[in-house]
Amino acid sequence: MPKSKRNKQVTLSKTTKKGRGHKEVIVNAIRDAAENYNSVYVFSFENMRNKKLKEFRDELKATSRFFLGSNKVMQVALGRSASDEIKPNLHKVSKLLRGDAGMVFTNMSKEEFQRLFNEFEEFDFARTGGIATKKVELKEGPLDIFTHEMEPFLRKQGMPVRLNKGVVELVSDFVVCEEGKPLSPEAARILRLMGVKMATFKLNLVCRWSADDFELYIDGPGDSDVECS
Repeated sequence: MPKSKRNKQVTLSKTTKKGRGHKEVIVNAIRDAAENYNSVYVFSFENMRNKKLKEFRDELKATSRFFLGSNKVMQVALGRSASDEIKPNLHKVSKLLRGDAGMVFTNMSKEEFQRLFNEFEEFDFARTGGIATKKVELKEGPLDIFTHEMEPFLRKQGMPVRLNKGVVELVSDFVVCEEGKPLSPEAARILRLMGVKMATFKLNLVCRWSADDFELYIDGPGDSDVECS
């Protein structure tokens, strides 16, 4: 008689959890980067796309190193105040690590690095909860953009459709999304089928630090006491 899979033993000792040791590795890596690179930037991001970020990181791998993850861990690595910062004015960088943010150490020139960051932009399909950038409305009548096989799926998304001689037909006007409002799961799926991209993955530089100066580019949350030098 075959053994029941429900009685299969699992050795929990083989599983690992990122704890204090992992955090210490990150802290030490950040402190090493502070010694080996000329400058560090804090950046914020919108509509994160991991694959595109990895490609961008690989592009700059020879001259730069990115850090994303726990803001608190990164803050500890840099120092949260003037009394515990690892280099002068790095506590200003620490204070700007809030929300969706990361930092990158680099040896690139200021002009070249900023040019690459400002040019980086990727358009993609919006996900559930994303904000619609425009109103999308479909008018009553045949929908040539959809094949007849899609008709059952479209009905499940709430669209008033039917098949008319093998052609998907909208029996009444249908609003997919309204500008400025969050996308429902159904709206996100319909927009993807239509090929409409509403999400822009972009990196925004917040500040720059070097041994010589500190520059604040855009206001970050809780940065009222952060000044340029």
